[in-house]
Amino acid sequence: MLGDWSGVGLPTDHPFDGLLERLGWQGKRFRSCDDVDPLIFGPGIALDPRRMPLGLALRWPRLAGSGVTCGAFRLVLPVFRTRRPAARLATVGFRGTASAAMIYDRQPIVDHFRRIDARRVLGLMEMRRSAPYFFLLASGGSRAPG
Repeated sequence: MLGDWSGVGLPTDHPFDGLLERLGWQGKRFRSCDDVDPLIFGPGIALDPRRMPLGLALRWPRLAGSGVTCGAFRLVLPVFRTRRPAARLATVGFRGTASAAMIYDRQPIVDHFRRIDARRVLGLMEMRRSAPYFFLLASGGSRAPG
């Protein structure tokens, strides 16, 4: 899992469907098992998920994905920026199989990963009081998965 991974959400009628991409989400960065940037936006900017209003986005996805909100988000991006890791990698049991997982430091979120092929990984974001959010990661970080 080490390296830069580009990401894209998979449509499942989740409130986050398309939202992260509209906000400028690019993917994830894994420097080591204890040094992970779970949210890379714009030109390689790591964001601290602790500061993200995820609960509001789940409650009001239309508002969160509106053009006004997306424009405002880009303006305040520096407020969410971090230079410190915000998650770590671990092996955890998930649905009866040992899997790679990214555990967020200050959010009740775990991303579970399953390899699809040599360069792609299926991700499932598990968050309290929310349906799972599915996404696809591709190694290399510079191209959209596909």
